[in-house]
Amino acid sequence: MSRTRHTCLMATYNAWMNAKIYQAANSLPDEELAADKKAFFGSILGTLNHLVAGDTVWLKRFATHPANYLALEPIRQLPAPKNLNELVFSNIRELSAHRVWLDQVIVEWSRSIAESDLDHTLKYSSMKGVPADKNFYGLVMHFFNHQTHHRGQVTTLLSQAGVDTGDTDLVVLIPSEPCT
Repeated sequence: MSRTRHTCLMATYNAWMNAKIYQAANSLPDEELAADKKAFFGSILGTLNHLVAGDTVWLKRFATHPANYLALEPIRQLPAPKNLNELVFSNIRELSAHRVWLDQVIVEWSRSIAESDLDHTLKYSSMKGVPADKNFYGLVMHFFNHQTHHRGQVTTLLSQAGVDTGDTDLVVLIPSEPCT
């Protein structure tokens, strides 16, 4: 599988998993979603907000790539989160609507990436202002891995609240290859 196909697969997996998690989260009352569960970002709502904030930060960085991805134009218009624990949306309904939109942007962007784009060295600064020069493909894989990491935390919190998200494995979406 090429790197661009893998990137598209990860974008599809991201959208699929987010839809499952938000469907599960929407079955809980607002108070349960906002309750501090002593997770890294406190609550289910806090962790889901962290993912939106983190995704926005990374997509804004990716929007500076010389390929000038048109699919990321809506992201360029968004305000940058001030910090990664910012409560971007205070309720699951608004957060869910934004997540659906954001995932569609990510899928469209993933389809616009050329193989040669992935070899670029992206220059950016961390949230603390530390400059970095990193391989673009490595950063894209980090972007998707970060989402997977925190969605794992959310599935644990949902499970503790008695809500099952079902199968979460990427292998479900990996296409079968013919035997040669």
